[in-house]
Amino acid sequence: MRKFPENLSAKLERRKQNNALRQLPLSSKGIDFASNDYLGLSKSKTIFYETHRYLIENNEIQNGATGSRLLSGNHKLYLETENFIAQFHKSESALIFNSGYDANVGFFSSLPQKGDLILYDELCHASIRDGIQLSNAKAYKFNHNDFEDLERLILRNQNSVIYIVTESVFSMDGDTPNLEELVRVSDKYNCYLVIDEAHALGVFGSTGEGLVQMLGLQELVFARIMTFGKGLGCHGAAILGSQELRDYLVNFSRSFIYTTGLSPHSVATILVAYQHLKNDSAPILKLRENIVFFNQQKNLLSLKPLFVRSKSAIQSAVIPGNERVKSIANQLQEKGFDVKAILSPTVPEGQERLRFCLHSFNSKEEISEVLRFLSTFVF
Repeated sequence: MRKFPENLSAKLERRKQNNALRQLPLSSKGIDFASNDYLGLSKSKTIFYETHRYLIENNEIQNGATGSRLLSGNHKLYLETENFIAQFHKSESALIFNSGYDANVGFFSSLPQKGDLILYDELCHASIRDGIQLSNAKAYKFNHNDFEDLERLILRNQNSVIYIVTESVFSMDGDTPNLEELVRVSDKYNCYLVIDEAHALGVFGSTGEGLVQMLGLQELVFARIMTFGKGLGCHGAAILGSQELRDYLVNFSRSFIYTTGLSPHSVATILVAYQHLKNDSAPILKLRENIVFFNQQKNLLSLKPLFVRSKSAIQSAVIPGNERVKSIANQLQEKGFDVKAILSPTVPEGQERLRFCLHSFNSKEEISEVLRFLSTFVF
């Protein structure tokens, strides 16, 4: 076997020296405070068996899509599911992508054109940034949730077509922007507002419809990206917007055009999971209770100063230093809690953190205990 390139070996070695080498973990048996399965739908036997029954009843006995959706992969389940998603989210159309990463890369690499401008929150997800890098448009980041800084950038570039990009819930901090104010700024300057709702689906709204729709702002947003691997407990994503936006993506989004479609089973799982989201609000209410209880408990234990302010299912305790935060995570794992450390360079140096993901299935006793141990290990 040919020797691995020395310059790449050196990069790996630097990661090791910084205590930041990524490795694939084995499945944890600990109490889950790490996964994005906010409503526990990924383990739902009801969804599993209903999906199987749906496929049998509709004679969709097929393991794969067989090709891209523009060739042979556009089975009828896609159309039924996209119509359901569009109605659920009060959108003119929905277009399913294979993942949230594919949706963001496909959107930002194809829509903004040369001469256009993308203004994005500095904490936007890597998939958004990767899509922006593939775009021919210019791009500038604005300070996190700072709309005065955003407006300053808009005023410097008023002659351009401007896309404003943010997330309704940020994946590492769990915080949310003031969307009403953002819509006001976007509307004032005729910008195109794009919001990634990956961590809001299943968490915000009476049926888990997301923060934009909960606030009644869906008609004022150019595009929403909904990702199914978190609150919906399955796989894939959809871009919501006008029919013209859908038509454009089908014709120009390379991550949509040049990939094999999802299998009928994957698409049916999305449909059945959405039906459960619509018809069963109990897990959403329980998750909301747990978020409130977590915030109460961290205040009682004097842990509030460690945490980023958040009313979402993501609660992050900033503990600077890769070595220290890994050590505390390991201690919590030894006590039976699956809590993950987020290291630099995933987050900026000095912003390393423990990321607690809350779920509808976590008990109040589990929440109290994990925070009690955290208090012991930190202070």
